[in-house]
Amino acid sequence: MTGIDVPLYRLAHARSGDKGNRSNIALICRDRAFYGPIAAQMTAERVAEHFAARRPGKVTRYELPKLAAFNFVLDDLLEGGVNASLGLDGHGKALSFFLLTARVTIDATLLERPSAAGELLTQERNGRKR
Repeated sequence: MTGIDVPLYRLAHARSGDKGNRSNIALICRDRAFYGPIAAQMTAERVAEHFAARRPGKVTRYELPKLAAFNFVLDDLLEGGVNASLGLDGHGKALSFFLLTARVTIDATLLERPSAAGELLTQERNGRKR
């Protein structure tokens, strides 16, 4: 296996929402083939480390394999929630974009298959990064 280090946004997209002081982030793979490698690397612990500066109280990962997706629930992340927070993003809508900046290692053969991420391998090998 030849692993290539890529930002998560090249393999998945995400959407976030809030309920009080809790944020939930849906992470959806762009190709079902990416589900296994993302599942192995984007654990609840890894997501907690990625958001360490925001000091989440607890991170829970829910797996949705039939959808090739995950739902991460991050407790105590929104500074009290939209009505209590003085932050610019009280709803936590930008948090999905922050999660997508995490880097993962993916087998080069998965990137060579025709998929929604078709040009990824060529771009990474040529040193062009978005």
